[in-house]
Amino acid sequence: MKVTVTLETGGRRGKQVSVIRGITHNPQVIEKLEKKLKSQLGTGGTVKGKVIEIQGNHLPKIKKILSQEGYEVK
Repeated sequence: MKVTVTLETGGRRGKQVSVIRGITHNPQVIEKLEKKLKSQLGTGGTVKGKVIEIQGNHLPKIKKILSQEGYEVK
């Protein structure tokens, strides 16, 4: 499954947020993945629909973790 990982700051008062899009699993799988990312990165985050938002700029680490989980990262 192809997922996209981007860095966004718009609408967040200048704070950086790593955004993961393209996950088509059910909500339980998405929440489990979000919890795993938060624990391995030591940061906060949330799930909004089928989008995971992780606080801070963690793009290289997120891409590595998602690749290990079997996702194809763009």
